[in-house]
Amino acid sequence: MKSAKRIELLAPAKNLECGLAAVDHGADAVYIGAPRFGARAAAPNSLDDIRRLTDYAHQYNVRIYVALNTILSDRELAETERLINELYRIGTDALIVQDMGITRLSGLPPIPLHASTQMDNRTPEKVRFLSQAGFRQVVLARELSLREIAAIHRACPDVPLEVFVHGALCVSYSGQCYASQACFGRSANRGECAQFCRLPFDLVDADGKAILRGKHLLSLKDMNRLDCLEALLDAGATSLKIEGRLKDASYVKNVTAAYRQHLDSILARRPEYVRASSGSSAYTFTPQVEKSFNRGFTTYFLDGRGEDVSSFHTPKSLGEAMGTVKEQRAGYISVAGVKPFHNGDGVCYLDGEGKLQGFRINRVEGGNKLYPAGKVPRIAPRTPLFRNFDQDFEHLLSRPSARRTIALQWELAEHLRGFTLTATDEDGNHVSLPFDHPKETARTPQEANIRTTLSKLGGTPFAVSGDKDIRLSLSGNWFLPASVLTEWRRQAIDRLTRARRINYRREIAVWRPSSHPYPAQGLTYLGNVMNSQARAFYQSHGVHSIAPAYEQQPVPGAVLMTCRHCLRYSLGWCPTRQGGRSPYREPYTLVSADGRRFRLSFDCKNCLMKVHGNDE
Repeated sequence: MKSAKRIELLAPAKNLECGLAAVDHGADAVYIGAPRFGARAAAPNSLDDIRRLTDYAHQYNVRIYVALNTILSDRELAETERLINELYRIGTDALIVQDMGITRLSGLPPIPLHASTQMDNRTPEKVRFLSQAGFRQVVLARELSLREIAAIHRACPDVPLEVFVHGALCVSYSGQCYASQACFGRSANRGECAQFCRLPFDLVDADGKAILRGKHLLSLKDMNRLDCLEALLDAGATSLKIEGRLKDASYVKNVTAAYRQHLDSILARRPEYVRASSGSSAYTFTPQVEKSFNRGFTTYFLDGRGEDVSSFHTPKSLGEAMGTVKEQRAGYISVAGVKPFHNGDGVCYLDGEGKLQGFRINRVEGGNKLYPAGKVPRIAPRTPLFRNFDQDFEHLLSRPSARRTIALQWELAEHLRGFTLTATDEDGNHVSLPFDHPKETARTPQEANIRTTLSKLGGTPFAVSGDKDIRLSLSGNWFLPASVLTEWRRQAIDRLTRARRINYRREIAVWRPSSHPYPAQGLTYLGNVMNSQARAFYQSHGVHSIAPAYEQQPVPGAVLMTCRHCLRYSLGWCPTRQGGRSPYREPYTLVSADGRRFRLSFDCKNCLMKVHGNDE
């Protein structure tokens, strides 16, 4: 019989607080940045914090992945090797990496390596190559459709595939964006992205005519695949990844809990899929992803090119749709909608020029009569309103909002000189402790007292769900003082906790050199090769021509972004899918606020838009 496939919900952590929140709210794995060399340089973490997170997570069989996914210079390799060994020593389960030079470090410990999405993993050939090279999990490009994911899975059925399901989107294929480096000297491949894609631009044609002015033409909505999880599992995804290593704890709590609940509902009726960690989480709130930071939602090409993924008006959070303006009086705004507002909520809307505006609510009457703090803005009737800060919801999330527990069963039995207390957890770990204690008949019934005492597991990762989880195999109504039974319970829990720690299965992966051919014989600057060890890796796999990374040697007129997002399509002018025809002459050019120009080209055969540098 075919074994069930383990499904992993992978949550982000900016810091220790976020990592602990991710575990408590249902993550099967957490990814977090290292002290250095992560693709989010603004979110580093100390080794001590990573160790504390790892110790906590492993109680629940939750894995900790550390992001070391920047490209490296030769002088950084030795420090990287020392850091990797420290991460292995403190219990890190895997590293998410981009630079192939890491695979050739002589002192690399037996820690699994995952191929970051920064490697631009979008074809079966690339995924097969990475698996044969030794990578234990491959993070796919965000832009792939269900059909493309399924094709990769069919070609590489034994490779665990990690796919993004929620969060902010890069407009360029990850690892293929050089705009930040070209314009600001801050490399996205070195963890210092300046978010060029969130800036406003003018779009002009070949004759200098303005098509659009001051719009965020490269800014995208946020991904939301909450309703697509089952389809992703059936396509072959095994790790469902939430983006957000720069997000705060309330975001991590809400989004992780929402995906946990949806995923659990699928696992409950699909026995061929099982959860990758232990325990279950109880929440003090109802998860609602629209209440956390978002620019509007998209499933992002999952069903191919259909919906428009752009967010031209603003790169800021819109939040949840609340209704429309009904009327405006001197001191208040009334709203036509079904959701109530609260005092202290943040409200935003797009004004007549398409610019995002907002205000804070001082007071609400009747759920939909809003009294803004300060001057009342003038808003046209029927203008859609969004809530980008829910005061009550954020207050709930600012406090402890979840408890994760491991199911436990007790058995209290007798032996010749006393009693034996056995604890068994949901993973089959168990301990049996014999205690010498006199058997004295009690004057009052003891069963209820025994069950109550054994049920008191607060402050531990364990819980019993009711009397069915407490078995009493006793021949008489023996007197057992609560203080004695409490001490036995404490010893059993301590011993079981140690047993779980000892029995935790940490994957071991010894990296072995390989020489199977790379899918291409040459690499341009798009290969992101920045050190001699990475160059040697590709050479050993049959790559003959290797250009240096863009960060080392800028390329005049280089393609700075390769995007599946297409302005032709967003404007209704796609000749292939919409049969549209633009009234403007190509080539089009993006013009930034400081006057820099970026030519656009369109690869219709591969359904791509490319943004070229302004140094042509």
